[in-house]
Amino acid sequence: MNIKKNLKAIYALWYRDFKVFLREKSRVASALFLPLFWYFIFGGGVGTISTVPGNYKHFIFPGFLAMTVIFSSLFNGAYIVWDKKIDFLKEVLIAPPSRSTIFVGKMVGGMTDALLQAYILLFIGIFLGVPFTAKSIVLSMILLFMLAAGLVSMGLIIGSFMESLEGFGIISSFVIYPLFLLSGALYPLDKLAGWMKVLTHIDPATYAVDGLRHIILGASSMPLAYDVSAVLGFDVVLILVGTWAFGKLKL
Repeated sequence: MNIKKNLKAIYALWYRDFKVFLREKSRVASALFLPLFWYFIFGGGVGTISTVPGNYKHFIFPGFLAMTVIFSSLFNGAYIVWDKKIDFLKEVLIAPPSRSTIFVGKMVGGMTDALLQAYILLFIGIFLGVPFTAKSIVLSMILLFMLAAGLVSMGLIIGSFMESLEGFGIISSFVIYPLFLLSGALYPLDKLAGWMKVLTHIDPATYAVDGLRHIILGASSMPLAYDVSAVLGFDVVLILVGTWAFGKLKL
């Protein structure tokens, strides 16, 4: 297939996923409510005993931006399981586009869903008093875009191996909560015990949260270039694995 036909296939898959997203307004509301609920509970509760310099609510806000992307991105894998059940995926797989093109189309669709929700929360942060600048907003959007690419790929990989929504829900829960809770979203990384530092540095979301914290607040545990490189490396690995996983999908 030539480039034009591949782009048309990617657009068709993206448009279908985007239409599904627009029909599920309750999903968007819940995806925004959960991080805001945690933000105010932790900010108002833990913030009273926190030793983090400055405003604790501002400190944890980058973590909740990442949380929105984590939950929304991985949830997209459930659509792969559903598409298997209604045989839509079978129709797509026997179509002329390659498996890698199909994967890219599904990835772009999932990223659009996740990023729209994260960018809405980013906009809400302006009214919550988070010290944004025009530059930090743009850089935050770019880093969230990078994080979404890897996490949507992860969700699609999990979905490609699952045969039931129940199974997907169990496996994704074992992935989502460690990704968020070990990312340093709620606490600084420099005071952790050695064994926990190891776990946080395995977590790709750690580098996104740390990078967002650097961009928005000017405070981080690692250099921004290191954070960005780690997220990009995560993206490359997951996209390659996702392409392989879609190549193994059976009709």
